[in-house]
Formats: sequence, C-alpha cells, structure tokens
Amino acid sequence: MLSHSRLLLVCAACVALRSSATPVGSFADEERLPKFWYDLSKERLQRSLDHQDSTETAKNLVLFIGDGMGLNTITATRILKGQLGGKSGEEYSLAMDSFPHTSLSKTYCTDSQIADSTCAATAFLCGVKTNKFTVGLSANATYDRCNTTAGNEVSSILRWAKEAGKSVGLVTTTIVQHATPAPAYAHCVNRYWYSDSSIPEAQRGHGCTDIAHQLVHNIPDIEVIMGGGRKYMTPQSTPDPEYPADPNSQGRRLDGVNLIDKWKELKPGKRAVYVWHKTALDKVDPEQTDYLMGLFEPGDMQYELSRNSSTDPSITDMVDKAIRVLRRNPQGFFLLVEGGKIDVGHHYGKARLALYETMLMDEAVARARELTNDRETLTVVSADHSHTLTLGGYTDRGNPIFGFAPQQSDVDGMIYTSLLYANGPGYRLANGSRADPRNDSTYNKDYMQQSAVPLTQETHAGEDVPVFARGPWSHLFKGTNEDTFIAHAMAYAACLGPFATRCSQTSTLLPKPTTPKKPASRAAPNLTAPGPRVLLLLLLLLYCAEAL
Repeated sequence: MLSHSRLLLVCAACVALRSSATPVGSFADEERLPKFWYDLSKERLQRSLDHQDSTETAKNLVLFIGDGMGLNTITATRILKGQLGGKSGEEYSLAMDSFPHTSLSKTYCTDSQIADSTCAATAFLCGVKTNKFTVGLSANATYDRCNTTAGNEVSSILRWAKEAGKSVGLVTTTIVQHATPAPAYAHCVNRYWYSDSSIPEAQRGHGCTDIAHQLVHNIPDIEVIMGGGRKYMTPQSTPDPEYPADPNSQGRRLDGVNLIDKWKELKPGKRAVYVWHKTALDKVDPEQTDYLMGLFEPGDMQYELSRNSSTDPSITDMVDKAIRVLRRNPQGFFLLVEGGKIDVGHHYGKARLALYETMLMDEAVARARELTNDRETLTVVSADHSHTLTLGGYTDRGNPIFGFAPQQSDVDGMIYTSLLYANGPGYRLANGSRADPRNDSTYNKDYMQQSAVPLTQETHAGEDVPVFARGPWSHLFKGTNEDTFIAHAMAYAACLGPFATRCSQTSTLLPKPTTPKKPASRAAPNLTAPGPRVLLLLLLLLYCAEAL
C-alpha cells in the first residue's frame, strides 16, 4: 500500500509529465546555432581523449542486468527521467549513459532465436550458451529431464570469485530463485523448480534438487542474498510473517525444511543476519555483519510505483547495503544485481511500470558508483534480452513519453500513443475496430499500451542488447559479441576462473588455440626427370643392343 507522501509523489510525477516545463515542440534558442552542437561534440571528444584505459587487475566486479531492458526501454526511460526533471527529456543522460565503453551483445540461445532469461543468464554468468529454460547447464542437458543434469553443470563467475577468496552477493527485485540470479549458484533442468513442490513427482527420484535448496547448499558462503521469494524457503502451509492470512503467501516446501534456518545453521560462529522488513534492513550494521539474507516478499518484490517504502526496500537500498557488507573483504567482491521487474512490466504490456523500474535500477547504478572506486571496480550494465516495446510516430521534441503521437492513423482515423507493443494484452477492439486510446488514461500505471497482435502476455524480442562498462579493463567491451563474452571479459579483468593464472603472467596475451597440424604435403613430381619405369626401359634397351 502506498504511503500518503509516496502517493503525492506519484501524482506530482503525472502532472510533471502532462505539463512539462519545456513546451512540446520547442527547444532552447542556443540549439539553433551550429556552435552549440560543435561545442557539445568537442566536449565529448575531449572526454574521450582524456580517458585512460586501465589494465590494472579489477579488485571488485559489479554486474547489473536489466531484465528485458532493450534499447527502446533505455531511450524511453531517459526521456521519462528528463521530463520528470522539467526538461524535454531527449537530451538527458542516465547514469549508465556516462560509462565510457559500450558494445552490443547477441542474446540468442543454443536452441532459441529469442532468449528466455535463464539461457541468457547462464551465458553471461557462466560463459556458456545453453538451451532455453535450463539453469547453469550446458546444452547437453535437456529441459525438464532431471537425469540429464549430472555431468553437464557449468560454473559461474560468482563461484569463480568465491574460489578466489572474494565476497559475493546477489540482489534482485524478483525472487532470489529467479531465472537471472539462479545460474549464479544452481544447476537445474527447469527454471521453474523454485521449491521441491515444483518438481513433478516423476522427476523427484533422479537426484535433482530445487533451486531454493541449491541457493543454500551449493555455495553456502554467499555473503549477501536479497530480493523476494520467502515462500519457497519455508515448509508447506507456514504462514508468511507479512501476510499471515494469505494462503498464496504460505510456505511451499514438501521436505519440511526451513531453508532460512538452515542458512543460519550453516554459518556457526559467524554473524549471519536474516531480515524480511525494511526497518530491520536499515538497522543492519555492515561492519558487524558477515552474512546477510533479506527476503522482503513471499514472491516477487513490488513494483516501484506500488512499493510500500516503509516495509520494502528499493533496489537502491539493497545495493547500498550489499556493497557496504561486501567491500569489507580486502580481496574484493562480486555483486550481481537484477532489475527484474522491468521484464514483468513489459510482459503485462504496462510500459509505465517497466520504465519506472528501469529508472530505479539506473539510480542503483549511480549509487554503486558512489560506493566504489573506478580504479579498482569493473562495473558492467547490460540486459538478458529485450522486449517488443516501440517508440515511434514522428513525435515532437518533448512529447510526453506516455502521451500521443501528433498524427492520426491514415487507416482508421484514430490517434495512437508513441509507445506501443508488437504483441501482448494491449490488443483491444471496440465495435470491430481498434479501441480509441483517448478513452483511457495513458498515464495510469496500469494502462496497457496497444499491441498489434493479441497475446495474454507480451513476448521477449531478439535484437542485440547494449553493454555499458567502466573501470579496469572496461575497454574490452567493444564491438558486437556473444553474451557469453561478459563472463569471460569480467573474469579476465579480475583473474578469475579460466583466467585465474593471468595475474602471475608477464604478458596479457592469451595462448593461441592449438590447431591440428596439417600432414606434410608431398613435393610436386618433377615432370622433366625420368621416372623409374623409363630408366628400367632404357637399361633394357642397352642390354638388348649389346646382345645383338
């Protein structure tokens, strides 16, 4: 439930978007002069010239993943954030926009042109592409077949960091067992096996364990775990502490194990703190905390526009506390952060929810930079895939991002919003034709943008996604790469996993892959030299001549 002050903030934001300080279609007089654009470009050019690429070993690694955060989502969020600040919006820069190095990432999976979050996360966390819906496994594993798990496990950069003595953590606005964080610690043939009750009975006898169980047992020394997902950690019918009367929030586990208690038991002599409320999180002293688990909802965390700021922390709150706990380790840390509700908002065709989630994740990016040092921390911001959101319609400068395009359709004569989806639940007909969007409040957080194809849920999209990087070895991120490159480049920068010995080598060059030697080619025959048969014939003729 929204607090009174937060409700006023949301209402003020709606007013700000409807009546921007900059009139639609107008722009500053200085932009009429070529000198403005020359000076702007010279300033940007000078920053590029002044930037010095660092080849120092990265002590810390921070990976932000905006789930479903494609380029259109980033552009629309940039405009939204600028308009909330009274600008036209297009000229605004997000925190991730300031990163000096940018590249593109190809998101397809071994068996899928368009990725789901699990195969994509396995790629950028484990450095190996795999099949859709499978967690932390190679493509030799088969979805939903438990007996294909053993022998096909692949390890993640989180494990590599832990093996190198670093502290590790994960933060998400979805459940901590979700498709994006799961490959960091789990190996499972079905991304939806959150608890043991999710595993079909026919599959339970083959030695597979659920994702929540693996979160606690596979890498028991994960220092920070924060997000939602309480109900997958407690025995069936256990009342939720926040929603005790809600049966959908009760525990789901059939094995009778309280994994939260088990998590504490596995840390004897350590200061392990579990919290489920923002007030308790605020009281956590990072200097006196060895391990921190925060599960703030039975399922996914609330959307930012619906979050109760007195009970649920924001993604920025969680990132702040996570880094303060992790950075105590002199060996450094690895932190995975997922803005997971971006994706959920898109699936329901509600662009406003998705863009506000993106905006808040970008604020968490800014906070992470405040708490770390660029000279020793490699920070990467990317996405697992995109969505079918589009931004079009020849809109004027400063057009409200949730507003209408200036033209009517030359087919049905009706107006349309500049934000639309290619498919999804926003497909609506009225009297046999497209519904008039003016009959709805397009600024409402639950408004569904219209879509071209009717679907219960909007789908992922398959175009490349951006990668933003800053810090040591961030210049490795250039050009267009497979999404697997993210794990390898970050590991190289910090001398982890397959590159653990790099820091002890004098050269940064990798050994070239060995190629099988080609068989030695036979020398071309000398056609001018006599062959053995010719010589034999000559000798025979000479013998006959002497005999005669």
